[in-house]
Amino acid sequence: MSGVRQQTVARDEDGMRLDRWFATHFPHVTFGHLQKLIRTGQVRVDKGRAKTNTRLEAGQVVRVPPVEDAPEKPAATANSRDAEFLRSLILYEDDDLYVFNKPHGLASQGGTGTKRHMDGLLKSLPDKKGEAPRLVHRLDRDTSGCLVVAKTKAAASHFGAVFRSRSARKIYWAIVAGNPQPKQGRISCFLAKQSTTDGEQMVVVENGHPGAVHSTSYYSVTDMASRRFAWVTLKPVTGRTHQLRVHMAQLGTPIIGDPRYFNIENWEGAPGLGEGLHLHARRIALPLRDGKRLDISAPLPPHMQQSFDALGFDANRYDVQNEDPEGA
Repeated sequence: MSGVRQQTVARDEDGMRLDRWFATHFPHVTFGHLQKLIRTGQVRVDKGRAKTNTRLEAGQVVRVPPVEDAPEKPAATANSRDAEFLRSLILYEDDDLYVFNKPHGLASQGGTGTKRHMDGLLKSLPDKKGEAPRLVHRLDRDTSGCLVVAKTKAAASHFGAVFRSRSARKIYWAIVAGNPQPKQGRISCFLAKQSTTDGEQMVVVENGHPGAVHSTSYYSVTDMASRRFAWVTLKPVTGRTHQLRVHMAQLGTPIIGDPRYFNIENWEGAPGLGEGLHLHARRIALPLRDGKRLDISAPLPPHMQQSFDALGFDANRYDVQNEDPEGA
């Protein structure tokens, strides 16, 4: 490009930050170089000075100086790689939301020592206003499966209300040590956070205990491998931290690969089992803003598929919609 360009802000760019607008139209211009152009008054909005976080209005005119000599970003930037990675995880997408198949081992949000997480990666998928999609619920770092992410503020408000009202139907699959008795049932107890040398974990407490919250889940044994392993389908009614992991441990059949709540001493696994927590957010069903209902399932992660194969469990044998535990 040669010379100065006067470019009009489009209608669908109304409200977009100036730096996001530049990243959309001139992706080769680095943020540092843009800051210098703005600081020296070479970039102006309606002939006035602006800042990187200036919100543009449709119809405004942005003065763009010659930028052909601006430092270029590498062809494969971190953001482009992150965006490509996230797109490979999409199970469903519309104008309001994504449903991702979150991998085992990837945190939903950041924390102490956690630099790579879904919340951060979502910044690589900004909309035309430069706003990143928003998490509306979370999965534990080591839990894989269906994760719902809203694309807009309005969608985030809708789906946040859906999860708070428990209108979303969430179904998990797990492999546990032993066979739960009875084979189908309801688990209801109070949980509270407890500090340990490995960080906070949830423990079962009496009602009235400081910080106690009520938790309820339904479970159903879908298949068994002798008396040593069971494939269990789980439906959480409440959404407490580590709820399903604690509930299965409370039954005496903890989820295999659980580093926090597996409580069977001298337990030995079986040949060919995958490594890692065997808990997967298999399916989610929830009302959309247009009144329709979304019902989506996520394929098993590699380590759980490996264990299913080793134990003779067939994920295709059962119709997930018919085999879910029902909450009366």
